[in-house]
Amino acid sequence: MTHSIDGLDRRAFLALVGAAPLAVTEARAQATPKRGGVLKVSAPSNPSSLDPTTGGAGSDHVFLYTMFDTLVAFDYATLQPVPGLAESWSYPDDTTLVLNIRPGVLFHDGTPCDAEAVKANFDRNRFDERSNVKPDLATVADVTVTGPQQVTLKLKQPDTALPLILSDRAGMMSSPKAFKELGRGHDRAPVGAGPWKFVSWADNERIVVTRFDQYWQPGKPYLDGIELQVIPEVNTGLRSVIAGQNDFVYFLSPQQKTVIDRAKNLTSVTGPTLYCVLLYMNWGRPPLNDVKVRQALNYGVNREEFNQATMNGLSEPAGITLPSAHWAFDAAMAKRYPYDPDKAKALLAEAGYKDGLDLLALGYTDQRHIQRQEVLIEQYRKVGIRLKFQNGTIPEMTNAYMVEKKGDLYLSAWTGRPDPSQTYQLMFAAGSFYNTSRVEAVPEIGPALLETRRYADIPSRKKAFAGLQKIVTENALLVPLVFQWELDAHGPRVKNFKPNLLGKPKFENVYLEG
Repeated sequence: MTHSIDGLDRRAFLALVGAAPLAVTEARAQATPKRGGVLKVSAPSNPSSLDPTTGGAGSDHVFLYTMFDTLVAFDYATLQPVPGLAESWSYPDDTTLVLNIRPGVLFHDGTPCDAEAVKANFDRNRFDERSNVKPDLATVADVTVTGPQQVTLKLKQPDTALPLILSDRAGMMSSPKAFKELGRGHDRAPVGAGPWKFVSWADNERIVVTRFDQYWQPGKPYLDGIELQVIPEVNTGLRSVIAGQNDFVYFLSPQQKTVIDRAKNLTSVTGPTLYCVLLYMNWGRPPLNDVKVRQALNYGVNREEFNQATMNGLSEPAGITLPSAHWAFDAAMAKRYPYDPDKAKALLAEAGYKDGLDLLALGYTDQRHIQRQEVLIEQYRKVGIRLKFQNGTIPEMTNAYMVEKKGDLYLSAWTGRPDPSQTYQLMFAAGSFYNTSRVEAVPEIGPALLETRRYADIPSRKKAFAGLQKIVTENALLVPLVFQWELDAHGPRVKNFKPNLLGKPKFENVYLEG
């Protein structure tokens, strides 16, 4: 493991990961990779879309990474930006970003990924009515082709977060020919420039990709293809790997670590992540437009009890949307809402709900999420908040809450983004997909967010983030619960897999033996 665990509970972390499996994983990384074979993966959710521009679920990334390369990549352990489809970039001045596109890159349909194609992607991401990445590029004023392999972005104000933003959805390049010809059909028949190209998608069953022989990285990918089987129940997914039906399963719960340890043919891989289980709020309408109600929801939840009951105590209770291992973590704000049921009741009474409050929450049908719902229902019952859950699949409930605006709350997660400014932009900016109200909760957020992107050095950015986190936390714009550490398991054939701080598996370096 290369991840730091500074700031985390070392005893709990070691209890979760175990030393031997990690040592084995690192040793295997030194072997000579072999070409061939199809990796079979158990995936816990169906994609919302296979188009990075139009999708809405953070769980889509594992599928997208197979087919789409990004303009900028990130280091697995640190999330620092490294070259991707853009072999270099520079800021000639504070409001200009120049991207030099790698020559010779082809999309899966044979068309070139050149400066014109990159500009077409930027235009689509910024202006298409179905784009869910517009907030990511809010600081971009103009995009110009300044050479066959060069694109220049003029910015509305300084934005040092853009390189890492371009390592996420906004930087995933699709074939302009494909998305223009296919329209909405590109959601289900994507054409990228990644290591593997799309073959098929059977809803709630399987996504299949196959090697792109003209991929720009010599010798890669090692795998002939990947089959991602959708198995919502992670217990079933884990059993499929134990039985040899699949090779790899991800997004396991801490409770399953003992099962992995007992299975002689499995290796576990884990590490800290940005994955935050939380309650989203629709603050654009009553009753959650009242800050006192939102604060009551934060005081009324016992995060440590939630951690013990749903994570065996092997996750980090969350007070804000960044874990203690992150450079922008603010300890003071993380402690802003200790468990205080009396304070929660008092705030509800002040808001006009002395007899309690009924709230509709959306959630998921799998066993793990049902358990989380039961804990929250009981905790909130004690302070007079009566929760009722409506459940479905991740794509169904994401659409119901984020698009159709059903429900007051959404028990889901924030899966993290490479730059922390993306988290605050996507969650709280007016018009953002993940801000179901589509309105800015408080006017101070916009200027504070821009301030976090003004500086390049970490100390200055950390200070700016402290100001932003104070605004978000004081206004109680969501209810963070716990940070879930990554826990994956794979069979003996899988070699050279390494986790990343986002907690979303990438298979670009994986190969199979035997």
